[in-house]
Amino acid sequence: MSAPAIEVRGLTKSFGALHVAQLIDLSLARGARAALIGPNGAGKTTFVNLLTGVLVADAGAISLDGARVDRLSPAARVRRGLVRTHQINTLLRETSARENVALAIAERDGCAWRMLAYRRVWAACLEEADARLADLGFGASADDAAGSLPYGLQRLLEIAIAISLKPRVLLLDEPAAGVPSGEAHAIHTAIDRLPKETAVLMIEHDMDMVFRFAQEIVVLVQGRVLMRGAPAEIAANAEVRTVYLGRSRP
Repeated sequence: MSAPAIEVRGLTKSFGALHVAQLIDLSLARGARAALIGPNGAGKTTFVNLLTGVLVADAGAISLDGARVDRLSPAARVRRGLVRTHQINTLLRETSARENVALAIAERDGCAWRMLAYRRVWAACLEEADARLADLGFGASADDAAGSLPYGLQRLLEIAIAISLKPRVLLLDEPAAGVPSGEAHAIHTAIDRLPKETAVLMIEHDMDMVFRFAQEIVVLVQGRVLMRGAPAEIAANAEVRTVYLGRSRP
């Protein structure tokens, strides 16, 4: 059997007496579509920061395709294929949408330092950027400055940048947060078009989006995995409903 796309074992982190990650175990197969949910303060953001290397775990192991990455820097983890989007986008606001994506492609290929010296290198990056934006139905806004785009397109652009890095594992951190309802359909469509071979873990509060997207849901409470299962199992679990989902969903 092939190794999971990502495997986490015994991940632990404390800040003094505050335990924010307590022996978390998690694995995702290649191509998985999973969601991580939990109440505010459950440790979701901390968990993502531990996965990506923003925080260093006190104990535990993180592996991509069977190879340990928990001692690598955040940039090295990206190069290995662990990529995230952010709740608040990190776009180059004065740069065009196309160039935002092309810069990520150049960095991925290790040729960013050559862009100004070799026009054909930059032209190839721009050509691939156009393809990534077209794949996501970006429309005619590729030449607009990222900061001038409607917020829904800014979030869509961040997904395009993430995909351009060719992730093995993609962490979507509240991809539709703050997006007006009239623009959210583009985010849904983009997520549906994510590469089938990429394992995706979505961190999300919007339960309609979670249940629309996820084949499996992981519930995190006080830094521990409360349970994981298919959406129907999660929705039917009394403890999960009490802790997070509320009583409105049958």
